Amino acid sequence: MAPGTTAMVKDTILKVDHLSMKFGGLMAINDLSLEAKRGEITALIGPNGAGKTTVFNCITGFYKPTMGMITLKRKTGKEFLLERLKDFEITKHAGVARTFQNIRLFSGLTVLENLLVAQHNALMRASGYTILGLLGSPAYKRAVEASIEKATYWLEKADLIDRADDPAGDLPYGAQRRLEIARAMCTGPELLCLDEPAAGLNPKESLTLNTLLRSIRDEGTSLLLIEHDMSVVMEISDHVVVLEYGQKISDGTPDHVKNDPKVIAAYLGVEDEELEQIEEQLEGGKV
Repeated sequence: MAPGTTAMVKDTILKVDHLSMKFGGLMAINDLSLEAKRGEITALIGPNGAGKTTVFNCITGFYKPTMGMITLKRKTGKEFLLERLKDFEITKHAGVARTFQNIRLFSGLTVLENLLVAQHNALMRASGYTILGLLGSPAYKRAVEASIEKATYWLEKADLIDRADDPAGDLPYGAQRRLEIARAMCTGPELLCLDEPAAGLNPKESLTLNTLLRSIRDEGTSLLLIEHDMSVVMEISDHVVVLEYGQKISDGTPDHVKNDPKVIAAYLGVEDEELEQIEEQLEGGKV
């Protein structure tokens, strides 16, 4: 960067402050704070049982946290305290969409119909909640055309346009993953939360997924993802947050995180004495 120039500071879209989630005597999340920047892919990683899905469930309204604040700031500048909203309000008003670790498509509907279902609320409003639709009003017809256009756009982005009329359940596993993401994008989110999108994918499918996720980011949607496939995380993430036993142990760029002794220790399951050895080896350039 040239002298006298200032690096552009990206706006924060999601801010988690001192989040805690307790189930009976189990503290699943303990005083977690993190930020996700607008226009970036932020990955939340950690060993099994680290609390990643619990964090997602708090952000998307499936759980109400025991303590803490979760603030989402839309492009308009309006802020929403997600811990105070119901799950459907988080999608509708705050602009947050989510996919799940287990694929949840309407397998009996066509690929195109799955994307039209995601636009159900807009179509219902345009139909006057059925009356205008039954009368075939011009406004409703325009809304239907717009919804088909949006669905077609995301089918093309997900490389599924040739399968538009096929039942969603007939798609290969990797294609179903992309369809689920395309369906979420049809809701027009500002923040897309993905729970292990690369789970079960082969290397070719992972590359196709990476291309789709980068294109979503480049078009202005911020992404927050949980992922165990470190090749995917390191390839596409701008920012990585690492959890262990419900606490943050590292936070930074992919290069910073993959060389952090605490992260290495968490994934290897080493003791404190071994952690000191790893730190010494890193300092000496042996790891």
